[in-house]
Amino acid sequence: MTSLKTIIQGIGLLCFGFLSIPGYAQKSNPETEAILTQRQASNLALKAFDEELNNTFLTDDVLITTGAGTLISGKEALIEYIQKVSGSRMFWVRTPDEIIVNPDTQLAWETGTWKGYQEGSEEAMVGGKYSAQWTKKSGTWLIQSQLFVTLTDE
Repeated sequence: MTSLKTIIQGIGLLCFGFLSIPGYAQKSNPETEAILTQRQASNLALKAFDEELNNTFLTDDVLITTGAGTLISGKEALIEYIQKVSGSRMFWVRTPDEIIVNPDTQLAWETGTWKGYQEGSEEAMVGGKYSAQWTKKSGTWLIQSQLFVTLTDE
């Protein structure tokens, strides 16, 4: 969906850098703003069930540990994992509490809360805490790894 990608990126550049994420109280700088923009665009892609767009926010060798503890290694494995899920479609919203950037290594640490929603619902079904490692090796902040822990059944 190139048009959706263009819209999300355009909105991110124009608006997201100026919006605060609820619960995010850290002093911002250009690098944390860039990560926040990427996070917001990723959340929108997930809500739109646009896996192709969401994958643009991940490194090829991304590592993801699901809320239930399943380890997924790489974009291809993530696509397979999502395609095998049966039942109602779900999307996730990650809300950062903290982002720490190391400008020397071009790595960043993000931590916060996540909630899972069933398609068409405004009420979260599940949630917990997450952490993410970002890298800027390519000139753009991308998610290199994410760890989700399910703590609540909403």
